[in-house]
Amino acid sequence: MKIKRILIANRGEIAVRVIRTCRELGIETVLAASEADLKSVPARLADQTICVGPARSALSYLNVDAILAAALESGADAIHPGYGFLSENAKLAIGCRNAGIVFIGPTEAQLDGIGDKLKARSHAIAAGLPVVPGGSVDALESALEVATRVGWPILVKAVGGGGGRGMKPVFEPSKLQETIEMAMAEASAAFGDARIYLERFVTSGRHVEVQILGDGEHVIHLGTRDCSVQRRYQKLVEEAPAPNLADDLRAAIHKAAVDFGHHMEYRGLGTVEFLVDCLSSEFYFLEMNARIQVEHPVTEAVTGLDLVAEQISVAEGWPLRLCQNDITISGHAMECRINAEDWTQDFRPSPGTVTSAIYPVGTGIRVDTHIEGGGSVPPFYDSLLAKIIVSGGDRAQAVAGMKAALANCHIDGVATNLAMHSALFEHPEFAQGGIDTSFFPRFMQS
Repeated sequence: MKIKRILIANRGEIAVRVIRTCRELGIETVLAASEADLKSVPARLADQTICVGPARSALSYLNVDAILAAALESGADAIHPGYGFLSENAKLAIGCRNAGIVFIGPTEAQLDGIGDKLKARSHAIAAGLPVVPGGSVDALESALEVATRVGWPILVKAVGGGGGRGMKPVFEPSKLQETIEMAMAEASAAFGDARIYLERFVTSGRHVEVQILGDGEHVIHLGTRDCSVQRRYQKLVEEAPAPNLADDLRAAIHKAAVDFGHHMEYRGLGTVEFLVDCLSSEFYFLEMNARIQVEHPVTEAVTGLDLVAEQISVAEGWPLRLCQNDITISGHAMECRINAEDWTQDFRPSPGTVTSAIYPVGTGIRVDTHIEGGGSVPPFYDSLLAKIIVSGGDRAQAVAGMKAALANCHIDGVATNLAMHSALFEHPEFAQGGIDTSFFPRFMQS
């Protein structure tokens, strides 16, 4: 079927991003907005805006019934959920199917099998992928048994988690019960699911992920990304392709991602995430994100593809428009997430009004944002203001371009992490490439 009108069940820069592609495809857009976002840039750019509830996410962007009602009211053919919020919610996918609306994403069965981390782990094992040693737990006694079997330190992880929430490292048995209780409480509040499991904590690891695209029968990969610059398991800088990986290791990671997609008979855009042990060069399946990622622009920059357009094409029922031989990785791209936060005060959120916003321009520079001078940064949502994406012929050129782009970006009225990014890009360890996930804490202490 040809999709003619899409309801965007999201906000911020990803809403602007989807609107941009829809305009190029001649598709009308309807924005589902909370009361706090009715005067936002996405609301101004969309062909129509429908209020789906108060500012609090639970009453608007996470309200499945309100989102479906807005889609039906506006006559939308499809819903694009973006990332976060309801993007991996099987209930929304089921509601779309029952209402005769296309859900731009994988099937509800795939969402259920991937969103539950234990189920995803089982699928990975069935697909022949290596997984981090670990297991599910239901009490302190079983947690101690698992920890003893896999070895200390361990990582407590939420079954239904994401974005680093419900993830806690533990280095000694005496701290296990306290940490489990904290992780369960955090997971319950964030996801409505208090279940947790344990994995061996790889102390020197890289976060390497593979973008895949499938149509339910065929699956291709679009190369690697490195997302090892993280604060409390939340990504700050991403780049494509992942630097300093041996060719055979990169090929094995590509194959594992595609094998997982084939096992799931995956339909849509997704990201298979891996942990690469820097000491052994072994890699392990971490999870899969069944949606578009915040960091998708770096993949677009090195492949020349519009990933939102590919999502829509698959959702319309078309087979993949590309085969693996069509995919060429050219050059290098990096992305910095510019957040409204005071990085000198433990990254304290900084809501308020942006009095002015000047973004860099030039060859190889792309800025994805929903914020302009006079724009509001509500206290209710993620603090992401903009993503600066810079591409170059190689990594050194991309790094140099990002340094210049950051120097020419100025946002006033709220605190930002711009200066932090500039300092990070001057760090010699980062300049070499291939840093592990423990780099950022070391950088903050230097």
